[in-house]
Amino acid sequence: MISETVIIGGGVIGLAIAIELKLRGTNVTVLCRDFQAAATHAAAGMLAPDAENIPNGAMRSLCWRSRALYPDWTRKLEELTGLNTGYRACGILAPVFEKSRGAGEQGSRGAGEQGKLLSSAPLPLRPSASEESPAYWLNKEAIHQYQPGLGAEVVGGWWYPEDAQVDNKALAQVLRTAAESVGVELRDGITVEGFLQQQGQVVGVQTNAGIIRAAHYVLASGAWSNELLPLPVLPRKGQMLSVRIPEVSPELSLKRVLFGQNIYIVPRRDRLVIGATSEDVGFMPNNTPEGIQKLLQAAIRLYPQLKHYPIQEFWWGFRPATPDELPILGTSHCQNLTFATGHYRNGILLAPVTATLIADLILEQKSDPLLADFHYSRFQSQPSTSTPMLTHSANFSNGHHSAISPLPTQDSPLIIAGKTFQSRLMTGTGKYRSIEEMQQSVAASDCQIVTVAVRRVQTKAPGHEGLAEALDWTKIWMLPNTAGCQTAEEAIRVARLGREMAKLLGQEDNNFIKLEVIPDLKYLLPDPIGTLQAAEQLVKEGFAVLPYINADPMLAKRLEEVGCATVMPLASPIGSGQGLKTTANIQIIIENAGVPVVVDAGIGSPSEAAQAMELGADALLINSAIALSPKPAAMARAMNLAAVAGRLAYLAGRMPIKDYASPSSPLTGTITS
Repeated sequence: MISETVIIGGGVIGLAIAIELKLRGTNVTVLCRDFQAAATHAAAGMLAPDAENIPNGAMRSLCWRSRALYPDWTRKLEELTGLNTGYRACGILAPVFEKSRGAGEQGSRGAGEQGKLLSSAPLPLRPSASEESPAYWLNKEAIHQYQPGLGAEVVGGWWYPEDAQVDNKALAQVLRTAAESVGVELRDGITVEGFLQQQGQVVGVQTNAGIIRAAHYVLASGAWSNELLPLPVLPRKGQMLSVRIPEVSPELSLKRVLFGQNIYIVPRRDRLVIGATSEDVGFMPNNTPEGIQKLLQAAIRLYPQLKHYPIQEFWWGFRPATPDELPILGTSHCQNLTFATGHYRNGILLAPVTATLIADLILEQKSDPLLADFHYSRFQSQPSTSTPMLTHSANFSNGHHSAISPLPTQDSPLIIAGKTFQSRLMTGTGKYRSIEEMQQSVAASDCQIVTVAVRRVQTKAPGHEGLAEALDWTKIWMLPNTAGCQTAEEAIRVARLGREMAKLLGQEDNNFIKLEVIPDLKYLLPDPIGTLQAAEQLVKEGFAVLPYINADPMLAKRLEEVGCATVMPLASPIGSGQGLKTTANIQIIIENAGVPVVVDAGIGSPSEAAQAMELGADALLINSAIALSPKPAAMARAMNLAAVAGRLAYLAGRMPIKDYASPSSPLTGTITS
């Protein structure tokens, strides 16, 4: 039986949505790669929108709504399972150090409009100005009385009575047990490799267990979401540890959650949980001495007694961070795919409200007004004052190039996979010194196809920050490429991601992929076997494959036979600027090809570009020769003119080569003395 809904991700968000949907009568399957790897297990379980000083606006409203749902939500889960979630409406204490005076006086959190400046007023407990979620200032005497054992540097602090906590590990187990008890199908060890899409619909997910289909899909895979779709969700590593609470006098024990400057301490029954670092290091595993040392130093400063407590455990996790640190919630580019990811450090807090909003959206098509502030489209192309949008006169289906006069020799347009282009020069986006130089060069080249390295855009590699926003993709056709892939399997996965990237940037029907499989890191020569294997699979999945290859006529023919849209032989090693070193083989490929031949890599000058076109190549792809020129835009224009000249020369036909001189002017009819 096909489930009505498939949820990708078995963390707190995915399981909360699954339970909500199931309780409303929907069949649900949850696909989880590794239940223990979810960020839920690595959290501290604080429900602390006030202590974290979430700014005013949609995010604060979302957090407050979710915190208010917690008592009933956890009670319902506990009734379903008979297990305890560890939810406690305990309030949170945010101590302030002496050096924080004058900086808003809420210490590291910043009081904003919620608090008043630290003063010597006699009242030990004063409410803040906020009516919706009160905060109270405790002076030095009051805070040390309220929580004995605080560091001597603590001069006061804020008490947030409506903040709470939940035992994150207990909650994860309760959610899993509750899902099983209500009939959610949980499938562990399932790695989703890509979405299968047709005409704006997801028709299945490709997994290590085959294709899984449903009527609706929810992406809730946290920090791993970026591996499936080009969403700006990246892992932010957090290291944590716990210390065991020894037998101490009750008056000396830590009873409150302490939220300090870059540190928090959460008391549990027999231990203190200490966290957390925030590291932009990708999926780099393991604890580090530096990370743990920073945590311990900050924790001991806040609560000195714990320096005597025995260390119990170290761990780490990966928060799903977006550029604005807000989640991505709601509809997607596909009608039957919903996003619920990017919750960063508030996944546990936001689980109840996310489950409710997403279930309302899927089952009742009811979109809460709050969802508009968390829609993925906020990351799409927007005009920028620093990097102006590039405008382009090209038309993909008809018309002529406004920058070039109509050719005196009749030429047909370039057609690739049914798509019509007037320009025969493609350019790249890498190696430029700045985004502005790249924009100027693309404009000067009058190209209509620009290739983009999927991996570098997704990881924001140097020189690729803001690349997706820098070009006007309504005027330029994106050619995603699998640069950096060393195996066929890698290339297939990145190709799927590239197709989604094009869709998110508005090119719904873009199934183009420049296929590169390059295991040789010294010479950067493509792997013919891996390229052929990847091409066969990608063609089956509906891609228009443009494979980068050695100038091998037999491989070119084989790739054409498996259904590739072009072949792209190299002129010489990529980035070398050596020019045409494979002329004879390229000529054979051109003579025998039934698909367009694009000469790619190695061209270093306009004369070499013209020569390649004179051979009969259908198009050129040039990046390094333009980007590495002292004046890239001027070189881009020169390459454009060279491609046009070479094409015209090919169409016009070359004069015969003779063994002897032949005078330009006739010898008859001349004036004689």
